[in-house]
Amino acid sequence: MPEPGSLIDRHVGFVHALREAGVPVSVAEGLDAAGALRAIELTDRESLRAAYAATLVKKPAYRPGFDVLFDLWFPASTTGLRAARPGGAADPETATVAELREHLAGLLTGGADPELRAFAQAMVGRFGRQDSGPGRQNWFSYSVMRALSPETLMAGILRAGLPDGERGGLAEKTLRQRVGAGLRRFEEAVATDVRRRIAEDSGIERIARSAVRPPLDQIDFLRIARADLARLRREVRPLARRLAARLTIKHRRGRRGRLDFRRTMRASLQSGGVPLIVHVKPPRPHRPELVVLCDTSDSVSSFAHFTLLLTYALREQFAKVRAFGFVDTVDEITRFFAPGADVVEAMARLADEADMVRFGRTNYGHALERFAERYGDAIGPKTSLLILGDARSNYQPPALDVLESLVSRARHAYWLNPEPRRQWDTADSLASDYGQVVPMHECRNVAQLTAFIETLA
Repeated sequence: MPEPGSLIDRHVGFVHALREAGVPVSVAEGLDAAGALRAIELTDRESLRAAYAATLVKKPAYRPGFDVLFDLWFPASTTGLRAARPGGAADPETATVAELREHLAGLLTGGADPELRAFAQAMVGRFGRQDSGPGRQNWFSYSVMRALSPETLMAGILRAGLPDGERGGLAEKTLRQRVGAGLRRFEEAVATDVRRRIAEDSGIERIARSAVRPPLDQIDFLRIARADLARLRREVRPLARRLAARLTIKHRRGRRGRLDFRRTMRASLQSGGVPLIVHVKPPRPHRPELVVLCDTSDSVSSFAHFTLLLTYALREQFAKVRAFGFVDTVDEITRFFAPGADVVEAMARLADEADMVRFGRTNYGHALERFAERYGDAIGPKTSLLILGDARSNYQPPALDVLESLVSRARHAYWLNPEPRRQWDTADSLASDYGQVVPMHECRNVAQLTAFIETLA
């Protein structure tokens, strides 16, 4: 796509970049955003940002990526660069580092956003450029933060802003919070201006592809970083509640029970054959049960973290859940996920104590046979069976007859596979073979898990 020229070009490029970054924007929403631009003052950049956000951003998780792309496609004016003066006395290009740090300290405690952004732009211009060859230069946030070391300003700010008698109290806590918030705003302003300068040198689309991480619900489980696991945990809990509710609904026909056709027709004789009164059979009380079978091998280690998080959340939602983990043999892991247990501690104990490995290479067939032999009574007519794994068995026999027997005894059975569908049946994958026995669903991220849950209605 060519570099943007007119406002229409920028609008089209911006919407395209959002889609590339994993933010879902339909054609209708793009048109709504274009229509909203007619109702605002286009020279007011924050009104422009608000108009786009109101029409294009559906979830809070999409907002950080939206803001990064908006700053690239609709950059702030740089006319205020020369107005940033440390202490109002010196030019940012010639002031000493000590003067710059002193000015930054004042901005962190009480500076307005426009002044902080202008100062950040000036600091990027002075410290952010690094030559990388003849006629080539790069821009870095790190060199700006290293030159100014803003994180070391806290002690001086506290000495200057608090009398000795107020140290350690509410006033210090409030001041620390204000400085911390100012520091985060400065770091973001520096990063934003670095991205703007790189976009001017290399093109918006090039930096846009590397500057924005996909939203959490679009990140593949097989590629998710450990730093994202805490955020993923917050996403999994409400999904586990919804999954529990959907699976429970499939166990019952409603509070009133099923239609009692004979009694209804007999009662209709009193009204000339018109069934004015509907009789139902009393529901059969039973407690829904869930069995979760998780692949915990290294080939799906990131997905295994997700499945264990999901198992932990489901354990808290269902009246009865039994969980089993396997690599080339299987062990029950329900005991590690008792309600109220710490999930991180539970996973650490599971890795040390669970008996899921014989030789270390995934073997679905042997794991299924061992499960049927040791835990076959876990599955019954009230049970939903949920299998989580990539169906890659290192060319070992699949034990399809064992899986068929287990599924035939369960009320429902589902398989969630973290691999893209196009990779199914490649190399040692047995996806189609297992899929003929258990309905297999591609489940690479939170969005696909959500879609799977919706199909259970």
